[in-house]
Amino acid sequence: MHISPRIQTLASDMRAWRHMIHSKPEIAFREHGTAEFVAALLRSFGVEVHTGIGQTGVVSIIHGRLGDGPTIALRADMDALPMNEQGRPVYRSVFEGVFHGCGHDGHVSILLGTARYLAANPLFRGKVVLIFQPAEEIVRGSQAMLDDGLLERFPFDEIYSLHNDPMLPPHKIGVRAGAQQASSDFFTIRVKGVGTHAGMPHLGVDPITIGATLVSSLQTIVSRSVNPLESVVITIARFHAGDAPNVIPHEAVLDGTVRALSAASRELAIERIHDICKGLELANRTQIDIEYSNSTPPIINSDGPVKCVISAAHEVVGKHNVIESIAPLMAGDDVANFLEARPGCHFLLGQGGRMCHHPEYDFNDDVAPIGVAMFVAVLRSRLGVEIEDQVAAESVDEGARETTGF
Repeated sequence: MHISPRIQTLASDMRAWRHMIHSKPEIAFREHGTAEFVAALLRSFGVEVHTGIGQTGVVSIIHGRLGDGPTIALRADMDALPMNEQGRPVYRSVFEGVFHGCGHDGHVSILLGTARYLAANPLFRGKVVLIFQPAEEIVRGSQAMLDDGLLERFPFDEIYSLHNDPMLPPHKIGVRAGAQQASSDFFTIRVKGVGTHAGMPHLGVDPITIGATLVSSLQTIVSRSVNPLESVVITIARFHAGDAPNVIPHEAVLDGTVRALSAASRELAIERIHDICKGLELANRTQIDIEYSNSTPPIINSDGPVKCVISAAHEVVGKHNVIESIAPLMAGDDVANFLEARPGCHFLLGQGGRMCHHPEYDFNDDVAPIGVAMFVAVLRSRLGVEIEDQVAAESVDEGARETTGF
């Protein structure tokens, strides 16, 4: 493994930043303290900072000193999950019911470390755009930033990002050209019934029976409508109806998600959900409404950027630690909206430990320097010059730390 000593000197500060962010997590579009912390640190590095992008997003621009060249974006997500932390680190969440259970605190610390490195090493062509994105967990933050004019205000040619992967051992890098992670669509289905006494069902319309049929019928989309060589998941994760054992309710509500690795399969699955609901609606002489929310396309990595990431990974962790065609994941990530707008690559950084979203999950601070080294190696390749390894070794001064606490 090759990580320069100068990048290694950032490890202790990245650990401290990460622990601060972890202790004060904030959920989607409420990342005000996190955004202030990030912006204050970036300003202390002497770089250009813009806040309030897509509500709570932060964008930083670092200009190279060697003239015109490409503009490369690097992205990290900032939000936490609405769940309780059961682990007992000394920096555990101080907020009940909010927890950095997916490692976004680690992603932010890696991008901050990269920003500090680049601020001290601006000997490159072009520009680097650093994107600190809100609301990834509800897959709405990237679109909010795009809707707020991200591409027009801060244009870039390519974009790169990473996500920690507990399923990979530390020091492993995984990536895949093409579809690497699934689209993510959430839906709510409301079955309208006619309430009546449970002993006289013929006087009403039972939405529970219709809903139960719907749960089974939706599974035929995957088994009978989708090409067996394609990957699609349809899951009903919540089914609520009724409040008493002797009352047929007036409504049943089903919540679920659709995941697919291609746009065509995604469209087919959504179309068939509508067809099945319409058929049951007609068969039962009732009304079934479908509402979609929090949607994002599949992550599609472009060939050129993937080759760049693989080359960087060979340099940083060694060829034997690189999985160049990792199996696709049916979990989504709304970096997909950025990758749909511009070519780029989202790669996986092995860290071991508990799986993301486990109540005892914790980001592995030891892999943060690998993340910085990967981003720096990608930039070295894409910006066409050797980025000098001159980052200052000293830590952020205590005054800066005090102003960035939240």
